[in-house]
Amino acid sequence: MIRRAQNKDISKIGDLLSQVALVHHNGRPDIFNVGRKYSDEELELMLKDESRPILVSAGENDQVLGYCFCILQQHTDSSVLTDIKTLYIDDLCVDESMRGQHIGKELLEAALALAKEHGCYNLTLNVWTCNRSALRFYEKCGLTPQKIGMELIV
Repeated sequence: MIRRAQNKDISKIGDLLSQVALVHHNGRPDIFNVGRKYSDEELELMLKDESRPILVSAGENDQVLGYCFCILQQHTDSSVLTDIKTLYIDDLCVDESMRGQHIGKELLEAALALAKEHGCYNLTLNVWTCNRSALRFYEKCGLTPQKIGMELIV
């Protein structure tokens, strides 16, 4: 079952944030620390922010199996960008013990439904190239590259 995250979910969401942090740290230890992206206090504030919905997949006994952090964005009065609404996926994670059960796809589909509900033009996200399984997952779900970030380590 996909639902909006609640305060009771913060502890498990925190555990999942730690899993994501470790994936990123293992892939790019030169950039990422092992620390979580958001503290419990930041999560509490985000849960109250209608422009930043957090979706969770809840299993038996309502335990959180995965999450999808969303941000509704719109660039108005830009001389460069058109005035479109976008649903940006800030983070998507399925508990490592539950992967391969289509939970990520269900979360992504729920985010897409949310984007349509809000009249969004598109759904966007960023994925690190060191996270090959995430890249394959998003491509399999039909996402295509919108832009490419490049670097030269000096």
